[in-house]
Amino acid sequence: MRIKQFLVFSVAVISLSSCFKDEAPNAECDITKAWVHIEEDKWQDTFFNITDTAKTVMYSDRTIYFTVRPDARLDSICPQFEITEGATISPASGSCQDFSNGPVKYTVTSQDKQWTREYLVNFLLPRIPTSYTFDNSYSTYTDPFTGATYCRWYEECPTGDNSTVKMEVFSNANSGFALSNTKADIEDYPSVVAEGFHGKGIRLTTCSTGEWGKLVRRPLAAGNFFIGEFDVSEALKNTLHTTRMGRPFDLKPHIIRGLYKYKAGDVFWKYVKYKIEEHPEIKDRAGIYAVLYRNRDEQGNEVMLFGEDSKTNSNIVAMAEMKEIPETDTWTPFEITFEYYKEIDPDILLRQGYSLTVVFTSSTDGAYYEGAPGSTLYIDDVDIECMITN
Repeated sequence: MRIKQFLVFSVAVISLSSCFKDEAPNAECDITKAWVHIEEDKWQDTFFNITDTAKTVMYSDRTIYFTVRPDARLDSICPQFEITEGATISPASGSCQDFSNGPVKYTVTSQDKQWTREYLVNFLLPRIPTSYTFDNSYSTYTDPFTGATYCRWYEECPTGDNSTVKMEVFSNANSGFALSNTKADIEDYPSVVAEGFHGKGIRLTTCSTGEWGKLVRRPLAAGNFFIGEFDVSEALKNTLHTTRMGRPFDLKPHIIRGLYKYKAGDVFWKYVKYKIEEHPEIKDRAGIYAVLYRNRDEQGNEVMLFGEDSKTNSNIVAMAEMKEIPETDTWTPFEITFEYYKEIDPDILLRQGYSLTVVFTSSTDGAYYEGAPGSTLYIDDVDIECMITN
């Protein structure tokens, strides 16, 4: 829904909820956590890791995915939910449902009964594709918090039982940009659909966030497109943690190929002591890279890459990067090859123990508000070539 008065920044704390209403307490209707309680010696019958039994649900999530073993029984699972204060959920939290035929719909109703929100809860083993044309994967999305409309991309992911499920494999920062530009046209967002080499492609543009962005010390938004999730609830707290990079990947990637076009913007910006400094002597740079990493630590806890450690985290096992991205106004092939720093454990690979992210950005330092407004990177026809593991 739309908010009559968008945001007042005289206070330091903002609540990002899809069901916020002006001066209407107890109007939220969100799931914030989901988990399955299974006896200590039984969880391995259903899940690869004990941490797979619980999920933190982000504001933008409409579907909640639990990753399960391919032979897991799904006819009677009893998920539990943490929901916003005073809200109710149907079917009831803790009630047992049959997930063997696909997702189950849950409806959360706010305490004041004025708002509802539907979620699909899925137990499955999705595998992200290794080829992306972007021709039919995009859709327009109207944000229930800001009322803004922008693009999101969904891919058909095989689940191992001759079926597929739509997942947002590649994410972007459009929902963050929407906080500062609620009335922007779809074409003015950092990540948009464009004419590709074949059919449709992706256009990533570094954009000024205007006066609102300066007010909240986030004056620049680079166009980005990455395998993972964007957590908009971190947009006004820790921008580097908005990008949750990576999804489980049970193949060993070798080479990533695709097509690109790139043009740097005219004037490079740096954000220093809460002010924009213009540096026309600095040329902006795009970014194209990929990382494979171990998604669990030694204690079995989840590991996620964020903006500040996407190339330095100690759990990284391999990386591929295009060091130089020459400007070109014609579609140009690129190819990046993975350099492996650690051996791949085939058993861990099969148990979804590694995650892959592929990252494209119009300004490589955009996360630190450095880049040239107008820098534009086009991407199309991305393929991930994988090696056979022993």
